[in-house]
Amino acid sequence: MINIIWAMMAIIGIVYAMFNGTMEQVNEALFKGANDAVTLVISLTSVLVFWVGIMRVAEHAGILRGFAKVSRPVVRRLFPELPADHPAMGYILANFSANLFGLGNAATPMGIKAMEEMKKISQSDRASNSMITFLVINTSSITLVPTTVIAIRMEYQSVAPTEIVASTILATLITTVAAITVDRLLRKRRDSLL
Repeated sequence: MINIIWAMMAIIGIVYAMFNGTMEQVNEALFKGANDAVTLVISLTSVLVFWVGIMRVAEHAGILRGFAKVSRPVVRRLFPELPADHPAMGYILANFSANLFGLGNAATPMGIKAMEEMKKISQSDRASNSMITFLVINTSSITLVPTTVIAIRMEYQSVAPTEIVASTILATLITTVAAITVDRLLRKRRDSLL
C-alpha cells in the first residue's frame, strides 16, 4: 500500500510540474537528490564498516563473550520460556550487542535468526510471548553509540556530531524500560485471554 502512495505522490508531482512549467526544477531536484543519496550511502557505509570492524575486534578479544556472560542472567529473566542453552539465546544476545553499538543493519540478520529459533520452540502460527518481548526490546533497543546518526551529522558538517551520545543513551534507556514494562503488563493480559 505504501508503494502505491509513494508512486501516486511522484506521479502527481511530475504532472503538476508539467502543467505548472516547473519541470526543469523537478529534474534539477531529482539529480541533486540522487547525488546526495549516493554521497550519504558512501559515508554511512564507511562508518558502518568501521563499527562492524570494531565489533569483530571485540568478538576476537572476548569482549562480546564477556558481555554475553554478564547479560545472560538479565536475558534469562526477560525470556523465561526459552531454555538456557537454546540457540535463540545466542542470537538474542548477539542482536542486543549489535544494537547496543548502533549497528542496526548488522543486528537484523541475528534478530531474524532469533525469531526463527523461537518460532521452532512455539510451533504455532501465533507469536509467542518470547517473540513479542524480543520484538519490543529490539524496537526500543538501548544504544550506546548511534553510529548512523553520527555519520549523518558528520556528512552534513555538524560542529559536534557526537554530542547526541548522552541524550541517545538516556532516551533509549527510558524507551527500553517503558517497553519492557508495557510488555509485562500486557503479557499478563495476553496469558489470561489464552
